[in-house]
Amino acid sequence: MGDAVTSRTLMEDKNFLVMQFTNISDSTGESEIKKVDVTALTPDCGSVKINKVHYNVIGMAVAIQWDATTNVAACVVQGTGVTDYRAICGGLTNNAGAAVTGDIDFTTTGHSAGDSYNIILEMEKVGPV
Repeated sequence: MGDAVTSRTLMEDKNFLVMQFTNISDSTGESEIKKVDVTALTPDCGSVKINKVHYNVIGMAVAIQWDATTNVAACVVQGTGVTDYRAICGGLTNNAGAAVTGDIDFTTTGHSAGDSYNIILEMEKVGPV
């Protein structure tokens, strides 16, 4: 059947993007599922910087990853919280290696039926990766 997932754009302008992602797991989980496609943004920006992550993750963990030949973890979230990466390091920038796309993927671990997540990413559009 597959996990019940949604992705929606809450706000987008020429410089910033805010998106919300939800998942209610049937125990299938997600593996390197594209959540942010930079080519679909207006304008196509090449990459995004993650400024802030709001998360409510129940019963599993979610790896937020930079898409590439081998994905690179931007961060992993579990439990409930808000992390403001602007205050820590000026925002998370894409550090993926070979064949980097600028996109963001999600991978869940430890998922069981009924586990869930609600994640909001506040992002800044940046030039090519």
